[in-house]
Amino acid sequence: MRKLLILALVGLAAQLVDGALGMAYGLTSSTLLLFAGVAPAAASASVHLAEIGTTLAAGVAHWRFGNVDWQVVGRIAVPGAIGAFAGASFLSSISTESAVPWMAAILFTLGAYLLVRFSRPLRANTGGGRLRGRFLSPLGLVAGFIDATGGGGWGPVATPALLVSGRMEPRKVIGSVDTAEFVVAGAASAGFLIGLGSEGFLLPTVLALLVGGLVAAPIAAWLVRIVPAQLLGATIGGVIVLSNARTLIRAGEFGGPVPSLVYALLGAGWLVALALAVRALRRTRRARLVAEAALAAEA
Repeated sequence: MRKLLILALVGLAAQLVDGALGMAYGLTSSTLLLFAGVAPAAASASVHLAEIGTTLAAGVAHWRFGNVDWQVVGRIAVPGAIGAFAGASFLSSISTESAVPWMAAILFTLGAYLLVRFSRPLRANTGGGRLRGRFLSPLGLVAGFIDATGGGGWGPVATPALLVSGRMEPRKVIGSVDTAEFVVAGAASAGFLIGLGSEGFLLPTVLALLVGGLVAAPIAAWLVRIVPAQLLGATIGGVIVLSNARTLIRAGEFGGPVPSLVYALLGAGWLVALALAVRALRRTRRARLVAEAALAAEA
């Protein structure tokens, strides 16, 4: 019972992070399950099954807050589903021994990406123009495959690419990516069901993650407007990096002073990233205040 309660709290926290950043529900949940010794395919399968419910709730909440561009959702969700199904089939077909370092390496890389991204100022040029299918389709395909094989990755791949395009408001990027993920999670779950059978899903874990995520979904859709994404992204990135570094060190059978040295370097890097994130956040807020003062003076 205690374990299920902890998993429910993890699901709640992961959904709050995902709703605020447009990413990291799968990364956070899968990292914890791998840390607890769950087989990679079972971890990814369980997380994606839970995500069917959490992403549905998140999509409805984002829609009600006006955060969804349905044209983008339509163009990215179907290729994403194809990629996710292929990724789930691939992960189901390889041995647990091979899958553990593979999945940990993907999660480590995505966590490092979060650290780097959110340690720098977040810029978004919301210029004109529409996103085309020739950009969205390959993006969805790659993001879906990485998401299923890594136990997470849809948001960290899709959200930054859409933000960098400069053609959508950040809140609509996050809302659209979260909404499309419902289709992606369903396709991944279907792939795991075919590859692993129903016994591949840890149903108590799925239920606990789902309950926590459903509670957090409407709160997260509201928090996306006010939460300091800069600091949150850097914090979560560090947690994911350190957790999966442990798995990779064990897989590599490194001994002696190597593990301690690696942890020390990664910890120092995390502290630097947090400091840079705080500085970038302060600069952004200062620049916003100056711009608002200038507009007020002109009026």
